[in-house]
Amino acid sequence: MRDVLIVGGGVMGCLSALNLVNAGMSVTLIERGRTGREASWAGGGIVSPLYPWRYSEAISALAQWSQHYYPELGRMLAAETGIDPEVTPCGLMWLDHEEQEQALAWAARHRSPLQQRDAAFVYERVPQLASGFRGALWHEGLANVRNPRLMAALKAWLTQQPAFTLLENTEVSGLLEENGRVNGVRHAAGENRAGAVVVAAGAWTGDWLGDIGLDLPVAPVKGEMLLYKREPGWLSTMVLYQGRYAIPRRDGHILVGSTLEHVGYDKQATDQAFSSLRDSAIRMLPELADEQPVGHWAGLRPGSPEGVPFIGQVPERQGLWINAGHYRNGLVLAPASCRLLADLMTGARPAINPSPYALEGRLSAAS
Repeated sequence: MRDVLIVGGGVMGCLSALNLVNAGMSVTLIERGRTGREASWAGGGIVSPLYPWRYSEAISALAQWSQHYYPELGRMLAAETGIDPEVTPCGLMWLDHEEQEQALAWAARHRSPLQQRDAAFVYERVPQLASGFRGALWHEGLANVRNPRLMAALKAWLTQQPAFTLLENTEVSGLLEENGRVNGVRHAAGENRAGAVVVAAGAWTGDWLGDIGLDLPVAPVKGEMLLYKREPGWLSTMVLYQGRYAIPRRDGHILVGSTLEHVGYDKQATDQAFSSLRDSAIRMLPELADEQPVGHWAGLRPGSPEGVPFIGQVPERQGLWINAGHYRNGLVLAPASCRLLADLMTGARPAINPSPYALEGRLSAAS
């Protein structure tokens, strides 16, 4: 196998393509719209699960690998494309969080720098916070990545590679199979064949496997975000309180998110979510009461059981691979997930134990 088709132009599709091209493969990526404009564009870009101590070791393994790799990825993309993804190690505070013992025990097991800090530290670090916070869990150096710039840089890098082909605005309508092996896809403009097909279609991936009689438990979960604009440096650290976060960008933009809505494929931003997110922003950072948000949007996460993604070949479907189901942690887990996929496809020694993400035993016949 020397050529691969990837369906889906989000962070999973693009980073899978990057790894496969670097491994010597020829890759064609097919995206039904514009590259990187779905969940990968809509998310916040914190390079950590919101509450890492709540997740299984399967999530922790991918997250830790990705956290170590992101600075290198950011530097490479900036140097080779001129587009800086802005991987910014600004740290994260969990304000007055009730799970401190659980979080600190997790940190000790994983050698994480997560610490408990008092109110004096909190207000010295973030003086704009509302009064009354008693303390925080603090992870110094935890980064966020500016995901729209990340996606632009990935697209720019890929399209510079002779072994890469991009087909945008091309909706795939089905898989091609021959002698029990998936060897291509059909779309409005015709067909493309390859030695393997990777479906990295985010929230839509479950629909793909349903079309071939398998139930992959990946479904859309809507999330809405607000964007504010202040002067650069006004907020120096990410803060999180009662499930809502504020993320500073280098140019002064501040993202506030996010909602969790089970409404199918509806991506309409709502007044109700706007009000809820604005209230959360002001509860953490009262000065934002005098500011009008400059952006409000929604995206669809690929929800999955326990948030454990599906990475590997589909049983009894030779040539068909999946990289999907990362739920709220797609940007967090993408570097490790895509390296693992490439290792499995090329026969390299896996960078991460692949067994928790394998599809065997996690699929059933579609009803």
